[in-house]
Amino acid sequence: MNKKILLIIFLGVFLIGIMPKISPVGQISYCCEKNVDGFWCLNEEDPARCDATGDLHSPVPTSCSSTYYCQLGCCFNSQEGTCMPNTPQRVCDAKGGAWDSQANCDIPQCSLGCCIIGNQAGFITQTRCKRLSYLYGIENQFRTDVTNDLECFALGGAKDVGACVFERDYEKTCEMKTREECTALQNTEGETVTFHKDFLCSAETLGTNCGPTKKTTCVEGRDEVYYLDSCGNIANIYDSTKQNDKDYWAHIYSKENSCDDENGNKGSPTCGNCDYYSGSICKTYDKNKDDNSPQNGDNICRSLDCEFEGEIYKHGETFCATNARKNELAFYPGAEFFRLVCFNNKVTIEPCAAFRQEVCVQTEVNGFKAAKCRANLWRDCIAQPSKEDCEDKELRDCIWARTGNKYENKSDVWVCLPEFPPGLEFWGGEEDTEAEKICKVAEQTCEVTFEKKGWDALTKQGEWKCIQNCECCINDPDGDGTDDHKGCTGEKWSFHEAFCEALGDCGSKVNYENLEGKNSNEELRKEIK
Repeated sequence: MNKKILLIIFLGVFLIGIMPKISPVGQISYCCEKNVDGFWCLNEEDPARCDATGDLHSPVPTSCSSTYYCQLGCCFNSQEGTCMPNTPQRVCDAKGGAWDSQANCDIPQCSLGCCIIGNQAGFITQTRCKRLSYLYGIENQFRTDVTNDLECFALGGAKDVGACVFERDYEKTCEMKTREECTALQNTEGETVTFHKDFLCSAETLGTNCGPTKKTTCVEGRDEVYYLDSCGNIANIYDSTKQNDKDYWAHIYSKENSCDDENGNKGSPTCGNCDYYSGSICKTYDKNKDDNSPQNGDNICRSLDCEFEGEIYKHGETFCATNARKNELAFYPGAEFFRLVCFNNKVTIEPCAAFRQEVCVQTEVNGFKAAKCRANLWRDCIAQPSKEDCEDKELRDCIWARTGNKYENKSDVWVCLPEFPPGLEFWGGEEDTEAEKICKVAEQTCEVTFEKKGWDALTKQGEWKCIQNCECCINDPDGDGTDDHKGCTGEKWSFHEAFCEALGDCGSKVNYENLEGKNSNEELRKEIK
């Protein structure tokens, strides 16, 4: 009500400022388009009181009502939806409004109706109603059938909630309703119906047959667990500590003023202030799903979090996973990245692009995980000559790797490799496949010379010993635990083997299910006799 009074006073002052000033009969007055005090369209006795700078008109010895630029009309602001009657065109233009010669604003744009936003109502234009609805982020209802301010104001409280008290079967009872619903009930129940805003039916002061109970319920469309009174009405949010609190059973408490552990009260036996966005919702207690049983009633805030491979993820979290063997890198043929989503106790799997052309990246803000699949930028890693170029994360996904090859008599040898080696189409046997082209980058030939020692002509047995390029061979090439060759160090072979595998699906590997490929390490080492 105070806002309306202030608005009327402001408009009154504004209109006085633009009304022509009346001079005594016989005295000359001048029309100032704008005077030195900043008021528009005023009659002044002294022309020096007029501001004639810029594009303002010079004072003329006539009444402002006789000039075209001070002609009064209606000023409509199309953005705000406001209408100002009796406004000079010049003033309207300066305010960015649309001017119309209808001084009383009897134009379609200024037609009034009842704007209902939430539980508030006002008699305003439809454009203004839409503007306020946008500013407050609440949907509006604009009613053209309401023709006056008083009728509109009465509709503003129609959505108020409270105790609707009436008599039924000679007994004073109650139902929780909106004011509008209670008013409608009055038409059927008679004049004994009264509405008590923000009261519960169990309030002792109302003297109804409704009282507190230990029963609780879940309400469709709401997250929380609610108490029920003895008449079956929904009361406040379940809080076992308030079971005997008379005020808690008398007045409506908001969610913000109810019990809360700031984590959705997941599995709490004492508080039913569940919160979907925090990862909990009202469900009937189930001993197989819930760790705690509620102290009152049969409902609880059940957690919507998920368990995946022994780790708990919050409802709404997304995280990364791979199908690589546990504790090993995800760079085997068939290995891929996945984005996993925890939603309503269930984990769903969303694969990133095949052949590891996408990788899953994960971030964490205030303990909440978020993951996404993005392109794997691996293709030009091997061509980068410097650490700075190699590790430019804006352009590529590469790592600057140190090899340290003793066989080349160098302490530090560096190379740029894919951080996430890609999958390659290696089947088909064609030499021009992508796999063939990429893997050939690491192809090396190293001839090793062996000499057979202790040759026994009778048994035709002896011991092979490396005498040249021994850094390219290993003592146990077949992996049976027996040293078939002596003197082999394998340093050079190990480096090239690691280098080859780091380029993608190259070299001798097992796939993500631990199955060997067609080429074993033994087959890749050919013995020339």
